Amino acid sequence: MLTSYKKSLHATFIVGLYLATSLHTYAQSNSASLGGAVLDPSGAVVPNATVEIHNPVSHLDRSTTTDSSGRFSFPNVPFNPYHLSVTGAGFAPYSQDVELRSTVPLDIKINLHVAGSAESVTVEASGADLLENDPTFHTDVDRGLFDKVPLESQSSSLSSLVTLASPGIAADSNGLFHGLGDHAENSFSVDGQPITDQQSKVFSNQIPLDSVQSMEVISGAPPAEYGDKTSIVINVTTRSGQGVTTPHGSVIASYGSFGTSSLGFDLSYGGKNWGNFVSANGLNSGRFLDPPEFAVMHDKGNEENFFDRVDYQISNVDTIHLNFGFTRSWFQTPNTFDSEFATPWNGVVVSNGGLGPNGIPVGPADQRSQIKTFNIAPSWNRLLGNTAVFTLGAFVRRDQFNYYPSANPFADLGPINLQRETVSQNRTLTNAGIRSDISYVKGIHSLKAGAVYEQTFLDEHDPLGIVDPTLNAPCLDANGVPVFVGNPGLNDPANCAGATTTNQALYPTPFTANSGFNPLLGCYDLTRSTPSSTDGCPTSTSGLYTFNGHTDVKELALYLQDTITVRNWAFNVGLRGDFYNGLTTHKEAEPRLGIAYNIKRTNTVLRVSYARLLETPFNENLVLSNNGCANPVLNPLLGCTVSGITPFVPGWRNEFHAGLQQAFGKYVVFSGEYIWKYTHNAYDFSVLGNTPITFPIEWERSKIPGYAGRVSVPNYHGFSALAVFSSVAARFFTPQIGGAGAVPAVAIGSTASTPFRIDHDEKFNLTTHLQYQLGKTGAWLGFNWRYDSGLVAGQTPCYGGNCAQTTTLNGQPAIAMTDSFGNPLTADQEFESGLFCGTQRATPFTPLPNPCLVSQFGSTLLNVPAPNTENDDKNPPRIASRNLFDLAVGDDNLFRGDRFKWSLQLTAVNLTNKVALYNFLSTFSGTHYVTPRSLAAEIGFHF
Repeated sequence: MLTSYKKSLHATFIVGLYLATSLHTYAQSNSASLGGAVLDPSGAVVPNATVEIHNPVSHLDRSTTTDSSGRFSFPNVPFNPYHLSVTGAGFAPYSQDVELRSTVPLDIKINLHVAGSAESVTVEASGADLLENDPTFHTDVDRGLFDKVPLESQSSSLSSLVTLASPGIAADSNGLFHGLGDHAENSFSVDGQPITDQQSKVFSNQIPLDSVQSMEVISGAPPAEYGDKTSIVINVTTRSGQGVTTPHGSVIASYGSFGTSSLGFDLSYGGKNWGNFVSANGLNSGRFLDPPEFAVMHDKGNEENFFDRVDYQISNVDTIHLNFGFTRSWFQTPNTFDSEFATPWNGVVVSNGGLGPNGIPVGPADQRSQIKTFNIAPSWNRLLGNTAVFTLGAFVRRDQFNYYPSANPFADLGPINLQRETVSQNRTLTNAGIRSDISYVKGIHSLKAGAVYEQTFLDEHDPLGIVDPTLNAPCLDANGVPVFVGNPGLNDPANCAGATTTNQALYPTPFTANSGFNPLLGCYDLTRSTPSSTDGCPTSTSGLYTFNGHTDVKELALYLQDTITVRNWAFNVGLRGDFYNGLTTHKEAEPRLGIAYNIKRTNTVLRVSYARLLETPFNENLVLSNNGCANPVLNPLLGCTVSGITPFVPGWRNEFHAGLQQAFGKYVVFSGEYIWKYTHNAYDFSVLGNTPITFPIEWERSKIPGYAGRVSVPNYHGFSALAVFSSVAARFFTPQIGGAGAVPAVAIGSTASTPFRIDHDEKFNLTTHLQYQLGKTGAWLGFNWRYDSGLVAGQTPCYGGNCAQTTTLNGQPAIAMTDSFGNPLTADQEFESGLFCGTQRATPFTPLPNPCLVSQFGSTLLNVPAPNTENDDKNPPRIASRNLFDLAVGDDNLFRGDRFKWSLQLTAVNLTNKVALYNFLSTFSGTHYVTPRSLAAEIGFHF
């Protein structure tokens, strides 16, 4: 970012840039320190001068005053260009532009001029102030912006902010998002600590948003220092207390819809050489997760966060830094109408008078989860002369995920296309590592070289048992359909001929033996009496089978990169080497190259970039998915189509980007990029039944083209705006080559490379944030408009093309009410998807006519392809488009206090109460609704 200055012929001020070991600041790997001295024309120091830095795009705006020695300091400043200005009594205003691109501290010597003298400086603002000559497409967001963005999810507020403020991202349920056509191929870098495991409500607890100072979201080809999961890289800079000699903090409480309440506290305090920032908050909600119904049933949850950051300068050249965090969350798995009011034992699957085989009333499902996350990350920085900084850091992060089934296991039985077993889980993921890098700045070069070693310890414990009596039934009826004969003691198909049932009308005899009966699977069938060794079962059988898995995943990365600036040109050149040693091993050399050119005359930056990337499998339930199909008990329960280990082999990707940044006048800047991503061995995940337990899977390849863009309007008389949009085609190709079964119906039994659109694919999405504030501290308003054209849907009934539900009714084209595998949809599933047949609409307890004439079939929540046009690649079923509106209004200083301030904020999410889906019966993520209208009031005390 450059500013043109008009200088008189007598201008004699000196702007010197040098690195000083006397800085009372330090730098993290994604932030730097900016300081300097302010002098008068004679070279004497100027105390009490006001120094301000400002970035109009990210909304960062900080100010400080010079001390008695004329020095000023801005610690913990994210990498970016900034406009710096200085004012002092009796002196002419001073301005210049500075750019931070390295952890090497930047120190500035500023000479002010006496007011009214001929040696004055006049600053002309221009569109160049909005540009950044950087080959990497990215978005910068500071607290000045996201403090006033209405966020949908308080328990995944960081993910919600990334979704709303960054281009190239498709929104999904429970805090998940799909970055540039991928699922969870995203990583967070929190003060330099890499976090590449999945971050959402159902995987891991995120750091609280009140601990974040700013973030940079990299959507372009990443520099060499980033690896592993890089579709989106989120650089987070946390808040620091260094330099806060007068303690500042706040206490904030809120209450809103669904009984949602929160209470939070934060405090910053410190001195020249040290600082501490601490925050703690708690959340309780009656709608913690996004449920499979618009109505909210069995969806309570709570979360408690604690975060602490400590900075200390040991000497003029040494500083240490420590991040510590702990989060606990507990939440229920939301119920459907099927599982809440009409349990399968009460007529959905079998008729047994509402009683389980144990004679106890089944009642509603009661599945729950708990996640505990612990993190500690110390680091040390040392200045090496005037041009280099050395960083050494370590980290340990541990997630413990516990999933608890219903007390009555038979309450966990769901529709045949959802859940047929009761499952519990105790899974831990411990990620420990060490990182080291050195940054060096000289002339046109800004070099960085580093290494990261990580070891991830995975432990998986999964007890499970069958609760569907028809899954492995010993007997068949006269039509060859598996039956529940009401005789828990029946474990031998040879006894079927003489068996009787408690419901002769439903299951008329005689019965025949089921030749497909699996005796070993029968050992863990809870619908029958506990098998014994006489049934061929292990002597240790107690009704539940327990899978125990463990592995260590080791990763080593080495990288070297250089940012080169030559006149209007900017180059990012780098090379990374990754060594992965998990259940399989892989090595990958990854060159990175980016080029940008600034056309100053038109305020245009052109850029192209390329990256070779290593893609690694998700760590969650990695052992289960890798070994499950070779397990004779798990194989039929995981939907496997093969018998044997399905190993995960790390993949590799070629990624190309081409884009531009364009300033229009002084108040609008556009940044856009076209993307091509070609991946060999592409990853996704699948869901086990109606649980939050997911496991990774791997496809032969993927092709992901698309575009993304951002339009920013910096502050203009209190008004600012941000719009981000994207279109991404996520084309994955069978066969499935790794992980347990999740094969789409179109690919069953086929080894050919068949393309299909995975449920990350969305034709277009747009988020627009508008913000207005009266004065600098007055009342404000924030408004979001979110448009989503709809992700690819799952098991949607349709006719012709690749549809499995194609049939006839009285010789006329008709649609069967089944999923793609031929399993019948329940009335509630038809209701969830908004299906109708003529004038009849599905209700939770009344299904549609089956089959339904094509001419009468439709949906209010899905886009079903026209008859004979469905194609899993070119024209798949999709979720219907939606427009959602959010509004927040507030005042950060209600009573215009100076030292103590009160704030008030009112927020409405989904203002129009739009009924809409995120997804429906997706093989990979299930069914979820967007948030109904949610109102909240927040009051805060700030000191």
